[in-house]
Amino acid sequence: MTPAPHRSHTDDLLAFITASPSPYHVVASAAQRLEKAGFRELRGTDDWTGATGGCFVSRAGALIAWYVPEDAPAHAPFRIVGTHTDSPNLRVKPAPDTGTAGWRQIGVEIYGGVPLNTWLDRDLGISGRLALRGPHGTPRSRLVRIDEPLLRVPQLAIHLDRSVNEGVALDRQRHIAPVWALGEPREGELLRRVAASAGEDPADVLAWDLMLHDVQPPGYLGADREFVVASRLDNQVSVHAGVTALVNAATGAARPSVVPVLAAFDHEEVGSGSETGAQSPLLERVLSRSVSARGGSGEDWSRALAGAFCVSADMAHAVHPNYADRHDPDHCPLPNGGPTVKVNVNQRYATDSTGIAVFTAAAERAGAPWQPFVSNNAMPCGTSIGPLTAARLGVTTVDVGVPGLSMHSAREMCGVDDPGHLAAILTTIMTGE
Repeated sequence: MTPAPHRSHTDDLLAFITASPSPYHVVASAAQRLEKAGFRELRGTDDWTGATGGCFVSRAGALIAWYVPEDAPAHAPFRIVGTHTDSPNLRVKPAPDTGTAGWRQIGVEIYGGVPLNTWLDRDLGISGRLALRGPHGTPRSRLVRIDEPLLRVPQLAIHLDRSVNEGVALDRQRHIAPVWALGEPREGELLRRVAASAGEDPADVLAWDLMLHDVQPPGYLGADREFVVASRLDNQVSVHAGVTALVNAATGAARPSVVPVLAAFDHEEVGSGSETGAQSPLLERVLSRSVSARGGSGEDWSRALAGAFCVSADMAHAVHPNYADRHDPDHCPLPNGGPTVKVNVNQRYATDSTGIAVFTAAAERAGAPWQPFVSNNAMPCGTSIGPLTAARLGVTTVDVGVPGLSMHSAREMCGVDDPGHLAAILTTIMTGE
């Protein structure tokens, strides 16, 4: 095995992914790391007056964290890293217990852009959160996970479908319900199983946000183990890099000259239109309140934004060796060549020349490589939270990402060095160097 300069970072990334099968677990994992580094959680109902140092706010599958140096003025500019916690997957329906032909099955709904064939014949567990009865009628929330092979979406044998290799699309409505037992469906059976795994009484469960996840652990691939293979690389690679960079900025020898911020939103894969998505006022309200809590005025808030810079970090496409014609022939990022800077003149990405200059200068100072990315003109371009953040806050934004293959698959792939390169560049940006 060839040693990789960022292997220790990637080892830690794989541990982060293993601990985070749902957006709610991503937030919990990030919060745990931040608290270990001395950050404290602030509630919306708390008094934030005078709050400096490391702070964070969590709400369901979203987290906003920031670090205020002790002597920082109220108008200190923000350095924001924007990411998202969700990944395309299969989510459990409100009335999940179903079945046919002597099989008990689970009803699921398709979340985001899922390549459904990648979810076939995989061993699946369940994760998410339960909303439970609490004291005085106030609901409480509990994270849950069954991290064992409980479910499977079986593929139809080729003997019964000779056209399976001819690109016939999977029927999204009829053939996606996973099997998990034999017999007639039993109402409430899944709920009882999930509640028991969390040590809760099923009668106390009022609602849930549950989803399926591949239980195969992440790992390394390739002749020299130069690739990472894992579920949810999109976009836990970026969340993990952002947490790492924020902790580095807060605990490093050189204190930041800016206010570094990590914004990890939920629901990016379905448009970000929720209370915890990038289209919500969550980031704006938290940052504005952090300024006023330090005695800042409306003028200080405007000055902090005027000097702000945002990196929108989301997975990117490496050139596919079997479909190179789907990529721009002059922009072909490869794994371990560094993060890509994503450009789209129609503003599906928010990158402009100023953003490129800031990011690439930081890459140079960090000693990390980078690569340009632009979509083939004949192919529609994806997007990220960058344009939403730029439009809402009016700050210079650059869209970047670690290049990989099998994006949105149940199991994705990237280079072993690139997550560490991204974290190094983000650390440089967050410290204001």
